[in-house]
Amino acid sequence: MPETWDAVAGTGAPLIHLLDGFLDAGRVTHGTAAHLLRTCQPERVVTFDIDELHDFRSRRPIMTFDTYHWTAILMPHLVLDRLTDEAGRPFLLLHGQEPDTRWEASVAATLGICDELGVGRLYTASGIPLAVPHTRPTGITRHATEAALAHDNPPLIERMDVPGQWSAMLELRAGEAGRVAMGYVAHVPHYLSQVQFPQAVKVVLESLMADTGLRIPMGELPQEVTENMELIDAEIAGSQETAELVAALEEAFDTAHERVAPVPTADEIGAEFERFLAEREQDQNP
Repeated sequence: MPETWDAVAGTGAPLIHLLDGFLDAGRVTHGTAAHLLRTCQPERVVTFDIDELHDFRSRRPIMTFDTYHWTAILMPHLVLDRLTDEAGRPFLLLHGQEPDTRWEASVAATLGICDELGVGRLYTASGIPLAVPHTRPTGITRHATEAALAHDNPPLIERMDVPGQWSAMLELRAGEAGRVAMGYVAHVPHYLSQVQFPQAVKVVLESLMADTGLRIPMGELPQEVTENMELIDAEIAGSQETAELVAALEEAFDTAHERVAPVPTADEIGAEFERFLAEREQDQNP
């Protein structure tokens, strides 16, 4: 929308990109985007041509059939919205479905929009499954185009080859173009990687506010965290095997913190990541 475009142009607003795609342990990416859209008054700035970017035969839209006719279709989308924080400061949110095709073209178009609008830094967030208990503070790892911005990270691994993500490619190309981009990876308990984990969303939002100065309303998120913890504890109480697993993770977590910080080995991280990918593939190909 021209008026919305003009309202954000030249303000140096940060851009947050949170796309539903391949990897989203604990639904951190989706949950963070949903919270921002609920609490920060979105206004449309740009709509991408989804017909050019989406493979409808691989990811078919949901349609509703009622009695004798089709009544609705839930189409995929990729859009850029202008949001406003509690202090009236504008920022941008790119959200929707990760493109299936034309990655280079869509990344270049996004960076072109950033240039035209005078966007500041770029941010993203995701979750990764790790052998950590839900009863301890949720950890977070930063990544960035500048080493100094990836601070306070435990020394996890030096190098790891993983399937690509559009948001990761956007960060890569942004860095190559001289832009500053960064993101947050929340540490999601591996036994909760397939369900919503609002504790991780809260940690991501807190980190985002600390780095951007944005004041994002928490809304009902603290209550969601409390209710989620109660639900998880109730489920675990009904399974001795799971309770023993959590107790073992707590002991390992506390022991590691007594030394300095929890430092999973590269093999442990790789094994958890491979298991998560296998579970996703099984869910998508029943």
